[in-house]
Amino acid sequence: QVQLVESGGGLAQAGDSLRLSCAVSGRASSSYHLGWFRQAPGKEREFVARITRNGGSTYYADSVKGRFTISRDNAQNTVYLQMNSLKPEDTGVYYCAFRWGPSSSYDYWGQGTQVTVSS
Repeated sequence: QVQLVESGGGLAQAGDSLRLSCAVSGRASSSYHLGWFRQAPGKEREFVARITRNGGSTYYADSVKGRFTISRDNAQNTVYLQMNSLKPEDTGVYYCAFRWGPSSSYDYWGQGTQVTVSS
């Protein structure tokens, strides 16, 4: 079993920055991939960013590319999402998700943290 706990959400104004954290515990080791997803009210959940097990490869949705940065600290079993130049359309519940590798599905999800960006 793997547990994921997100933190760092809150209220922000357009142009502000927030940093989300996802603490990973349980059976997880450093050999996992972690992704961030978000869901806006009335919309489907969408991919935001992902990072490989060694942090050497990252991938972003076009909507956040250049503004968001995903990183990880394997010693702390924590993954971060630095969000800069926030826009109102970034508003939503942000979830981190865990998978064992690139061919695996995201089997474990956190409870989500709310991010609200006002104009």
